[in-house]
Amino acid sequence: MSNPDMGVHQAEVARDGAEVMPFDLARSTHFFDDTRNGGIETITANNKHDTRQTALIRSHLATESKRFSHGDFSDPAKIHGKDMPGLAELANAGDKLHVQYRSLPAGASLTYASTDPDVIAAIHAWFAAQRSDHAAHSHLHR
Repeated sequence: MSNPDMGVHQAEVARDGAEVMPFDLARSTHFFDDTRNGGIETITANNKHDTRQTALIRSHLATESKRFSHGDFSDPAKIHGKDMPGLAELANAGDKLHVQYRSLPAGASLTYASTDPDVIAAIHAWFAAQRSDHAAHSHLHR
């Protein structure tokens, strides 16, 4: 059974996301995959030959990597709200959270890692909310 409120919420997220993320959400795909020690966020252009979208994705994630590494999660808060699951814990994780940027052929990824169980749980909660809000995909689950 479909939840009409979820459709409204996803539309709001897409609208707010377009103000924060410079690439076209309709021309890209998000993946939020949990890992044992955190997770991997991957964004790729749907058309691997779309060099403009690829460049915008890479630039955005490179910037976010630096912000997130310093506890600045203001962009996700603008899109999803300050009460998004896991967000406050990640913003306050300090040196317990490690964020690494990686360029990919059609986009980029951010790897979030920690040895702290509470930070790992926050990453997983944040990713679950991201998947729901963006109607995003998961592709690493085994």
